[in-house]
Amino acid sequence: MNLLKEFSLNDKCSYIKGKEQTTHYKVIENCSAQNCQDLIERGFRRFGKMYFRPICGDCNECQSIKIDVKNFTFSKSQRRIIKKASHIKSYVQTPTLSQAHLDLFAKYHLHMKDKKEWSYTKTTPEHYYESFVTGHNEFGYEVLYFDEERLIGVDLIDVLEDGISSIYFYYDPDYSGYSLGKLSLYNQIKFAQRSNKKWIYLGYYVEDCPSLSYKSEYKPYITLEGRPSESEAFNWS
Repeated sequence: MNLLKEFSLNDKCSYIKGKEQTTHYKVIENCSAQNCQDLIERGFRRFGKMYFRPICGDCNECQSIKIDVKNFTFSKSQRRIIKKASHIKSYVQTPTLSQAHLDLFAKYHLHMKDKKEWSYTKTTPEHYYESFVTGHNEFGYEVLYFDEERLIGVDLIDVLEDGISSIYFYYDPDYSGYSLGKLSLYNQIKFAQRSNKKWIYLGYYVEDCPSLSYKSEYKPYITLEGRPSESEAFNWS
């Protein structure tokens, strides 16, 4: 692992209005799967070569959460979503960049700007590449969802030794009726179960943030205690 730089930044909180957040960043060149695993288990997330986690001194609302895959059972409604989307095909490959990616990414975020008042800045090919393509090494993948020849969803994941780290998913809002966000997570769970992996690392659960609070619906799950350093033991409970 080659640590290029390490720093912290203060900014407006991304999850709770009226709060500020402090985020710890590590920029890592050629991060191994084991190093990635060590960081994810300690509450870090990955975008490209950037690993980050909140370290706010007076707030612990961001809870790292992971689904217990071996004890997860699909409900009837979840199985209906899978069945309804049976004609949608998916392909797994190392992350790529195309005009179809950029067009879908922009369409999704414009939709979320109107639906949930997300801020919107049009991404560039360079920014997308740095966020979602570079840094995948031997563990990062994208799952592409197609309706015939039409790209309708992109799921970015890391496949780790003991589970899958769910990075980011975006989709075509014209297909909202197929619950593609849920479908992508169900497929992660099914893949983990087939591969004898224990966990889906879902990132942060924040009770008062609608974009993140849904994660508590996927039971059983456990959360990380505190913010252990890389030299400290960690405990999920």
